[in-house]
Amino acid sequence: MKKQVLLIVAVFIGSFILLSMTMIKSNQQDPWDVPAKYEKMKNPYASASDEDKIGRILYAKHCKSCHGSKGKGDGTKAKSLDTPVGDFTDASFKSQKDGSLYYKTFIGRDEMPSFIKKIPDEEEQWLVINYIKGL
Repeated sequence: MKKQVLLIVAVFIGSFILLSMTMIKSNQQDPWDVPAKYEKMKNPYASASDEDKIGRILYAKHCKSCHGSKGKGDGTKAKSLDTPVGDFTDASFKSQKDGSLYYKTFIGRDEMPSFIKKIPDEEEQWLVINYIKGL
């Protein structure tokens, strides 16, 4: 009887550990495979002054609902997605190259849609990248 109780407890603890590991993993985003072409891409508007706040306006229109007003990945739609939403304020995000951010934003994958058709102007695309890097 004592062995059966120990076995049940061991199975319960093992199940709990596996479930916890699964939940932790589900809160992390799978790594992006960014093509070399984009990794090497330079932002031609990196030093552009956005006096008209175009980057902020486009962010509010297209990105805020998932990424939140401050870019923390806590927008109103974020909880309804299966994929964790990126936090633009995180150091790992900030260390990414502009071309990589461009690829992720304008090519997209899975639940991260492509915005290349919604924001077709190249300068505006880069102003969005500049804006999210500043969050």
